[in-house]
Amino acid sequence: MRTRFIDLPSSALRPYIIGMVSLLALSLAGCSALGGSNTHKQVPEPDLPELTHRAAEQMVASNPDMTDYSPMIAATFVSIDNLNQSSTLGRISSELMASALGRQGMQVREVKMRDSLFIEESVGELILSRQVQRLSAQNDARSILMGTYAQGQDYVYVSARVVRSSDAMVLGSADFRLALNNNTRSLLEDQGGW
Repeated sequence: MRTRFIDLPSSALRPYIIGMVSLLALSLAGCSALGGSNTHKQVPEPDLPELTHRAAEQMVASNPDMTDYSPMIAATFVSIDNLNQSSTLGRISSELMASALGRQGMQVREVKMRDSLFIEESVGELILSRQVQRLSAQNDARSILMGTYAQGQDYVYVSARVVRSSDAMVLGSADFRLALNNNTRSLLEDQGGW
């Protein structure tokens, strides 16, 4: 069997070729729009309020009996590198976390605590001072919210815990990381005593 070719004048083929090339270009453009990485919007990192609310939910979910140790008072979160210092980040983290725990059923007493933690720097552990025990007794607080944060290259790492005021037993804890962007750097700038 012999194949037959039809000879068409070149002017007759031109619209056909242009149409095929156009169709191919459109289909390739459609494929890149559907599967191309540049069309996916990047999901923003969660902000501090969202992270503290998730952490509070995690704390209560891991120990639902924690709310039995209400009311709670909150201490300012401190820098892990210098446990005698805090910052705007430490203060707002404590406030947001206390608020989030309140939404989870924890009764929170409003007490602005200053110099209320005794820090044994050689061990690096937070232990309850007489002043905290006195404030707990004065406010009939059965638990205390405490926390630390550490600045890394790309993130700030926050560790929060609720401890029983009578014996410093940890009732609940949660950790999260916050993107180190300009906003977070601004909250860290005033590292000073609290």
